Amino acid sequence: MPEPRTFRDEPVSFVRRSGRMSDGQERAFEELAPFYLLDVPRDVAFTSVHPDARLDVASAYGRTAQLIVEIGSGQGHAIVSAATARPDDDFLAVEVFRAGLARTMLDADTAGARNLRLVEANAPEVLSTYLPEAAASEVWIFFSDPWHKKRHVKRRLIRPGFPETAARALADGGMLRLATDWEDYALQMRDVLDAAPDFERAFEGEWAERFDGRVMTAFERKGIAKGREIRDLTYRRVPRA
Repeated sequence: MPEPRTFRDEPVSFVRRSGRMSDGQERAFEELAPFYLLDVPRDVAFTSVHPDARLDVASAYGRTAQLIVEIGSGQGHAIVSAATARPDDDFLAVEVFRAGLARTMLDADTAGARNLRLVEANAPEVLSTYLPEAAASEVWIFFSDPWHKKRHVKRRLIRPGFPETAARALADGGMLRLATDWEDYALQMRDVLDAAPDFERAFEGEWAERFDGRVMTAFERKGIAKGREIRDLTYRRVPRA
């Protein structure tokens, strides 16, 4: 029998940081995680998803509605704001940093956002197997790590192969929304998505208009203050054959 794998086949787009959470964050996991945080069967790593695991979306939310997925939700500012403003839609935050997940749950609970769930897992595994095919009406990826050093570029989330993963999770006509403050990464994103047969541009000119559903966060303001231009991209999932 072959030895079981103890590592992933592909590099991940994050470095999982450890660190002590505050008492409030610890309480969030104890008190709020049973409602907000999905229990994901694991594979070879703590943030992995077992390839046989599948999310029952209707059961998780208690209804059938449009599902919007944010990859790398960070502190949850964008998705909590959206979930609060759009109660008829359902939202899924995908994040690997526990402090960010805790903050998201705390803010969601304060805002009364009951249409939000969180998953602590590697995003490509969520999109490629855990979500049912065509389950998402939109996928958001705002300010994913640009991995700007040349030797680390292979770790970028938006790279060749990713469009097929995102396309599987998106319904026909679904939207993939991207934003970054790193020019080189923006150019790579555009090149990769332009070459993807499962997607077509949903914008004219060089870049998309700023997505008005994305709240202005401290991270975005910091990038602007440093003189970095924010670039948006929006792609539509073409109909399946």
